[in-house]
Amino acid sequence: MAPSDKELERLARIVGKLLSARGLTVTTAESCTGGWVARVLTDVSGSSAWFGWGFVTYANAAKAAMLGVPGDLLAEHGAVSEPVVRAMAEGARRKSGADLALAVSGVAGPDGGTADKPVGTVWFAWSGAQSTRSERCQLAGDREAIRRLAVGRALEGLLSLLAADA
Repeated sequence: MAPSDKELERLARIVGKLLSARGLTVTTAESCTGGWVARVLTDVSGSSAWFGWGFVTYANAAKAAMLGVPGDLLAEHGAVSEPVVRAMAEGARRKSGADLALAVSGVAGPDGGTADKPVGTVWFAWSGAQSTRSERCQLAGDREAIRRLAVGRALEGLLSLLAADA
């Protein structure tokens, strides 16, 4: 079941508290979520202390121009892939100067799915100074549900990254 607005707000508040307590900043690089993660994070009062930049890179050209994702990586693997989402997160962190970055790229549907990457395929990456972690999820539901689930998973992954650094 897709998380409610209240659940997303709860996750974002926890992220904000942890970032603030540690003096860290975060940035986002989003494709299929279209800036929804950044919106949820910036809905938190005081978020300007730990969130300064967000990138909505829906098109491949935007991924390349704004985040420095190599064109050959996009051509070889496609936007919805582990190498690309990792490059998105690392590029966002580098371009923004943030301590942490999260990236999301997926097929929210109802169109655009393939046999290899059906609707609901979403790749995530979370990047810090020491490493970048990535994960593929197969999310179910309509476009709204898939996007909402992706926002929730992106925030949960960020919480895991923050917990690992505790």
